[in-house]
Amino acid sequence: MFNKKPLFISFEGIEGSGKSYQSKILIRKIKKMKLSVVFTREPGGSSGAEKIRNLILSGDINKFDLISDTLLYLASRNEHILNLIKPAIKKNKIIVCDRFIDSTYAYQTTKNKDSKTIIDFIHKIILKNIKPDLTFILTVNIKKAFQRLGERKNLNRYDKFPKSFYINVQKKFISIAKNNKKRCIVIDNSIDNDVTEKKIFSLFMKLYKNEK
Repeated sequence: MFNKKPLFISFEGIEGSGKSYQSKILIRKIKKMKLSVVFTREPGGSSGAEKIRNLILSGDINKFDLISDTLLYLASRNEHILNLIKPAIKKNKIIVCDRFIDSTYAYQTTKNKDSKTIIDFIHKIILKNIKPDLTFILTVNIKKAFQRLGERKNLNRYDKFPKSFYINVQKKFISIAKNNKKRCIVIDNSIDNDVTEKKIFSLFMKLYKNEK
């Protein structure tokens, strides 16, 4: 089905929040509506961006200097925007993205407060007017998050931080939501049931009906 306008939906949250799971559920529901939709993720999403993803998520937690780490995420985003997001917007597609700009601010500024200056500067160059129409920020009880992480077969370096780090990152996400109330919706996803997915789909449909 032809979409009259593009829509950009992003999912954010710490590891174990269920954001990847919920984003894929939303994708399946949108596809059932016969709408033109693309699922993507960050870091990654396009060929070049995925190569950078493999570099920054592999190996030791302290593999890169903090500034280098931030710049790699932003380089991946630039490739992603140029090669996937902008073309999808031009074709009026619905974009569902597992992580976007809010993760960069939440994670990188938790590790290094000076990173915000770099992120703001580069975003002005690469984002232009691109931003999500709706962002779901999923929060989770930290004990539950670690339980979910324990069920994963493969862990990357961002799955191995101490609890205090995830607590601080989650606080950053909540702060971001408070400063972006029109775009961000905070949902507690600590309990494994279908309440969250129903709420997400309901909010998506509200946006879709208002934009079409």
